Amino acid sequence: MNDATVSDRRLAGVELGGTKAIVVLADGLDIVERVAIPTTTPAETLARAVDVLAAWRFDAIGIGSFGPVRVDRSAPDFGTMLDTPKPGWRGARIVAPFAERFACPVALDTDVNVAGMAEAAVGAGRDCRTIVYLTIGTGVGGGIVVAGKPVAGRLHPEVGHLRLRRAAGDAFTGACPFHGDCVEGLISGPALAARFGRDPAKVDPADAGWEMAVQDFAELFAALMLTLSPERIIVGGSVALGQPDLMVRATVVAADRLIGYVPDYDAEALARIVVPPALGHDAGPLGTIFLAASALPG
Repeated sequence: MNDATVSDRRLAGVELGGTKAIVVLADGLDIVERVAIPTTTPAETLARAVDVLAAWRFDAIGIGSFGPVRVDRSAPDFGTMLDTPKPGWRGARIVAPFAERFACPVALDTDVNVAGMAEAAVGAGRDCRTIVYLTIGTGVGGGIVVAGKPVAGRLHPEVGHLRLRRAAGDAFTGACPFHGDCVEGLISGPALAARFGRDPAKVDPADAGWEMAVQDFAELFAALMLTLSPERIIVGGSVALGQPDLMVRATVVAADRLIGYVPDYDAEALARIVVPPALGHDAGPLGTIFLAASALPG
């Protein structure tokens, strides 16, 4: 996917997050309208998004949703929310309200996949063949984009629920309701709040308690490098952007774990590979526009 694909199109997008949905309209790559909606019940949230879109003219809609959500168009439950920890959203039909209301293509993918599409096309992953887009916030999500296209198989990647080697001496049981000490259960915002007993944004970066999180991030970065060998790992979300020193420290530790086996992955190389998003908070909304473009015929 490249910016020429959308340059002469009027496209709409919905970034459906766990706390808010952002509905956008774009002329090419320029977002000209933007409306934020609180994520409440599925019926209320999706109906409000449809109402916003009904006032605009566009050629296609891209939806980037939190998950897990069925993105396989051949599946009988395509467009349906699966076993999400978001109360009330399990079984919600995400695509149907839009497909039933608008006579245009409607595409669906995960919120992190679409953000990765935008970063790969015009952001920190530009000119890279393989990137991983991570968001560390209320949850942990990971989108994998290869040659401009998001990776999906039977389901979409669920990087946040990987089980990784625990740091020596760490007794924290984790906060994921499904897996306890998976990635999300260790380094998401709620997990860090449980570990520290307070809002992690208010914890001094020099606090010794961050060392365990550094170890967890390092283990995640090392696992991604060994499994996918991405040219960029782009890390966004409130936790990562609020504690940038955490990412720097984690890349050094990750390099130490990798360098004995893969000399290419030293600290200097990982400092270039693990980066913040160039598009900031616009990665998701702009990604839905690239997704909408991918649904256009021809």
